[in-house]
Amino acid sequence: MNLTDQQKIRIGTCAWSFEDWRGVFYPSDLPEARWLEFYANYFTAVEVDSTFHAVPPEKSVWRWVQMTPTDFRFTCKLPRQITHTSRLHNCTAELNSFLRAIEPLGPKLGVILIQLPPSFAPKDGKLALRNFLGQLPGDFRFAVEFRHAGWHRPQFIRLLEKHRICWVWADTTPLNERNLAPFEFLPRTSDFLYLRLLGHYTTKYDVDGGHIHRYKKLLWKREAALESWSLKIERHLSEVRNVWAFVSNHFEG
Repeated sequence: MNLTDQQKIRIGTCAWSFEDWRGVFYPSDLPEARWLEFYANYFTAVEVDSTFHAVPPEKSVWRWVQMTPTDFRFTCKLPRQITHTSRLHNCTAELNSFLRAIEPLGPKLGVILIQLPPSFAPKDGKLALRNFLGQLPGDFRFAVEFRHAGWHRPQFIRLLEKHRICWVWADTTPLNERNLAPFEFLPRTSDFLYLRLLGHYTTKYDVDGGHIHRYKKLLWKREAALESWSLKIERHLSEVRNVWAFVSNHFEG
C-alpha cells in the first residue's frame, strides 16, 4: 500500500464519550468536556453516536469544530426519529432540521450514516426507502446500514448505486467469525467505503438487555477478522476516493 492509498483511509471509533475509557485512554484528571480534543490527537475521524438519539444543539456542533484540527472529520448518524420511529415515512421536516443542525461542521462533515433497524425489511420498507433516498440532497454523502438480510439483493444494490449512496459493510459476527466468512455480502455502491466493526451483540448485552462487560481492556482478540478486513479494503483502494472505518468498543473490548 503506497502513501497515497494510505491517505485515503480514516480510522476512528463509534463515539468518543465512554466512562470506561477514563484512566485507560483518557487521563484520569482530564475533564470530559476535553475528551474530544484529546481523542483528535490520535484519530482522524469519529462517528458521532449522539446524533442518533437527538438533533444536536448548534452550540455543541460549534464546540466539536473548535476542539478538532482542520483535517479532522465527523460522520453523523441520522436521528432515530427518522430511521426507527418514522421508519423513513413523512420525515422531510425532520431531515431538513437535522441537516441544518450539523451545517456548522462544514468541510469537517464526512458522511451521514442511515442506520436502519433490524425490523426494517423490504416487504414493508422498500417503497419508503426508495422515496427517502430520492429526496436526499446531493451535496451530502450518505451511507446506509441494512440490518435485515432481506435487503441483500441485486435490486437494492442498484438502488444505492443510482443515488451514489454507500452500502455499509458492518461486522456483527460472533467471535468464531471464520465460520460465517463465506456468507458475507459486501457490495460497493459508491466512490467510498464505510466499514463498521461492531462485534456480536451477545458480547455487549445479557438476555435482559443489561451491559455484560466494562470496556477497559482487550477482551477478545480478533486478529483474523482485522486481517481479513484489511485485505478487503486494500483490494478496493484503487477504486474509491475514501475509506471510513469505525470500531465499536465491544468489537475487541
